[in-house]
Amino acid sequence: MNFDYSEEQVMLRSTVRNFVDKEIVPFIGEWDSEGLFQPHIMKRLAELGLMGVCIPESYGGSGMDYNSLAIVCEELERGDTAYRTAVSVHTGLNSLTLLQWGTEEQKQKYLTPQAKGTKVGAFGLTEPGAGSDVAALSTTAVKDGDHYILNGQKTWISLCDVADHFLVFAYTDKSKKHHGISAFIVERTMPGFSSKAIKNKLGIRAGNTGEIFFDQVKVPKENLLGKEGEGFKIAMSALDNGRFTVAAGACGLIMASLEASVKYCHERKTFGKEIGKHQLVQQMIANMEAGLQMSRLLVFKAGELKNKGVRNTRETSLAKWQACDFANKAADDAVQIHGAYGYSDEYPVARYLRNSKAPVIYEGTREIHTIMQAEYVLGYRTDKPLNEMLPSWPFQVDSNLPV
Repeated sequence: MNFDYSEEQVMLRSTVRNFVDKEIVPFIGEWDSEGLFQPHIMKRLAELGLMGVCIPESYGGSGMDYNSLAIVCEELERGDTAYRTAVSVHTGLNSLTLLQWGTEEQKQKYLTPQAKGTKVGAFGLTEPGAGSDVAALSTTAVKDGDHYILNGQKTWISLCDVADHFLVFAYTDKSKKHHGISAFIVERTMPGFSSKAIKNKLGIRAGNTGEIFFDQVKVPKENLLGKEGEGFKIAMSALDNGRFTVAAGACGLIMASLEASVKYCHERKTFGKEIGKHQLVQQMIANMEAGLQMSRLLVFKAGELKNKGVRNTRETSLAKWQACDFANKAADDAVQIHGAYGYSDEYPVARYLRNSKAPVIYEGTREIHTIMQAEYVLGYRTDKPLNEMLPSWPFQVDSNLPV
């Protein structure tokens, strides 16, 4: 076991933190209150090589390990959940799925520009009637010669108005239930595609979230990801990667809540002393610190399994469940520490609390993860080998590919 960050990871954390402190933190209050997503932040992340931080250099990425992605997500969410979400969706749900399941042609066409940040990727699984119950989705893809014709809609899609490429899941044979779901790469410019943002969300107001629609969208057969009927497996493996980034981001939200609370504890005095001297306030601070340290360990354990090329569904589920719960509690305690001021936008902790709720719901509710963990322990659930796995790290250099 090695609990030390590499020199490269230390530099990475410093780079992302400086970026967040200069280009997100001073403006995020205004962006959040006005519900504004800023695409220029994505461009800046691309310039820093952070849109494909753990994608092999042969596909345009930075070639760093999977825990480096966790560091990026942690530091981004320390600034705001919206931009961690953008990287989670672009890199975790979309790009890593292409890396894992895509053909060489698909990787060259879609993964490489995404890793470079010249194109943005998103993920389309959730529907109005299909959240945790994935098999209840109603979007269809009918084979028609050299194309599939997609019809349906997806909702709660991050980067709905921003992304260039979408991984979309649809039934190619509904009689087979989840074995009849397939995955497709859909481009925004394909005729019949449209999107619409959802406004007035409880939290993550600075993020672009909404619906995408498919009206007789013709998708070339070459854009089928994996094989027909593999969509459910692909979606679940994608969620392993997405949940990993969500858990890492939750560490960043705990960190932000803790930093804001410690600062306020030294500034605010009651009964003749700093409020940090009061034991019940200290208890909340201590719980935040414990939650941060435990969550990080769970996240980096999952990341190390990814580095080894080992399936990590169980470990990632536990990290996502616990880290998001710790973040929700840390943000709630941060508001409590700030008292009435925490209930206003004068301090950032109200935004932290609003933002902390969505990750407890998406990419597997806490209830879903609770059941998963119990079933693992009871022996009711086991993970079967996947046809395709993420490449282990360090990535092997393929001399036949352009660098």
